[in-house]
Amino acid sequence: MHPAATVARRVFHDTNKLLAFWNLCLFLLLVLPLLYGGNFLTRRLLAGANLAALFFVREIRILFTFFFATWTMGRIEGHSIAEYGLPWRLMFGGRFWIGALLGFFSLTCLLLVMHIVGVFHFGAVALSNTDIGKWALLYVLVFILVALTEEFSARGYALYTLTRIAGFWPAAILTAIVFGYTHVGNSGEDWIGLANVALFGLLACLLLHRTGNLWMPIGLHMAWDWGETFFYGVANSGKTYPGQLMNSGPSGPVWLSGGSVGPEGSVLCTLLMVLCWILCSIWLPDVEYPTSAPAKKQT
Repeated sequence: MHPAATVARRVFHDTNKLLAFWNLCLFLLLVLPLLYGGNFLTRRLLAGANLAALFFVREIRILFTFFFATWTMGRIEGHSIAEYGLPWRLMFGGRFWIGALLGFFSLTCLLLVMHIVGVFHFGAVALSNTDIGKWALLYVLVFILVALTEEFSARGYALYTLTRIAGFWPAAILTAIVFGYTHVGNSGEDWIGLANVALFGLLACLLLHRTGNLWMPIGLHMAWDWGETFFYGVANSGKTYPGQLMNSGPSGPVWLSGGSVGPEGSVLCTLLMVLCWILCSIWLPDVEYPTSAPAKKQT
């Protein structure tokens, strides 16, 4: 029997899996109209607005969409937002800052190796003393919002429910592929960069699985983006922004330097993701991701 047919048979012959499947369908029916409808309204109502305003509106709109849909499904299933990976009582706690240190340290190690092999140079400081603090804080706020939005949308309710249907790692692989695909539209992106985004998604799934919530992946995500965009001043998934601390840049073969994609477009980043996976697997204790049990209730 074809593997897809086998999976379908298991889903539709298991009451809990079938219920999770229909709940996921309902979740998508909530999310997709809000996403596309919100995008349509934003283009109409904010036509001519500057890019910064459009960026903030988009991120807040996406976060609100997934939060509302997840809260709604939580009311149906008898779960809190915390059970879908976002316990507010742990917000910006120790796990978040450990993730932030891991993100910045791993990016720094990657750039040092790229510098040693001659495909990256660290630039001089490009900001005045009075501007450094302003831009540093601004980008912390920006990338907390970005990390919270992307991690909760990619590895929140959908991953939780897919895990109930197919198991954690098949669900993690699927959501990581989708996460990589969402970056296809970024200018300057290439297939190595997209593959590394997907691997980053798998690493975030590992941290979620080992810690039981999204705060370490959010910290990792925030610090990685902050380090690229502000501190080292390199492209972030093919995008560059103002207010860079350093005028750094790549050189040499694109497959090693990342080219216009930034460090994420380098095969050295691929090796880094694999190494981080191995080290985190050894370092973090194996904690049961809390989705093996069926929903508490249906109302």
